[in-house]
Amino acid sequence: MRHFLDIDGAATLPTEELSLVDQSVADLVRTQAMGAVHGPAGLGKTFAVERALARRVGEVAACWVSFPSRPTMRLVAATLLEELTRVPVTGRRDRFALTADLLEELADHRGRDPRERLLVVDEAQQLNRECIEFLRYLHDHRLTRFALLLVGGDGAWKVLAREPMLRSRIYRRVVFRELTGEQVCALMPRFHPVYADVEAETLLFVDDHFAHGNLRDWAAFTATAVELCRAGGRDRIDEAIARNAFALHGGTRAGAATR
Repeated sequence: MRHFLDIDGAATLPTEELSLVDQSVADLVRTQAMGAVHGPAGLGKTFAVERALARRVGEVAACWVSFPSRPTMRLVAATLLEELTRVPVTGRRDRFALTADLLEELADHRGRDPRERLLVVDEAQQLNRECIEFLRYLHDHRLTRFALLLVGGDGAWKVLAREPMLRSRIYRRVVFRELTGEQVCALMPRFHPVYADVEAETLLFVDDHFAHGNLRDWAAFTATAVELCRAGGRDRIDEAIARNAFALHGGTRAGAATR
């Protein structure tokens, strides 16, 4: 687990979403329930889940899986089975045969491993209703025991929200949103020393013209700003450094579109 771009000196921001994900992971593992973490790209959803799991290494057996856009149910089954067994799926076995193997792999395993199991589906917005329903079927089956966490863009929640049978099974839901201007001014000085004692006007200048409350964009800007400060013998940013950083990233940016 590391920050995007692995910026030297960067700190983890104590956002409300980070705390909610940590609590939600604990609750899902304890109850072996289903949950969802969703929001626009670049807001730290995957990082928050990774951090929560890193705090529970001895308690949780986590399996991460992701899929290409619009996978078939057979591809979902095959990919999940490969992640669980670490053995490539070969031949022309159909979805039903793969499902039978998955039910066996996802069965209650506490006699062999005392850790509770959590299946994390990253980039879950790639899945259609049928694929999410397939994961729900595996989770609800009487033979299996595992928690299920869907992580991704808002598209995943739109699918869940349209299906009462799926939506009603979501025990924990965390919604990520872009930082507000007030949050930027409160949090960014804690993110990296180059923002220490920097005026709120300068921080908002960067946010309004480039980052737009997006943590990944703030990280990209910070990595560049740190290099510019170092080259200029500075320890903090100002508007001139900000403008130079904008130029190195192709200019100012409009607000990012959400998924």
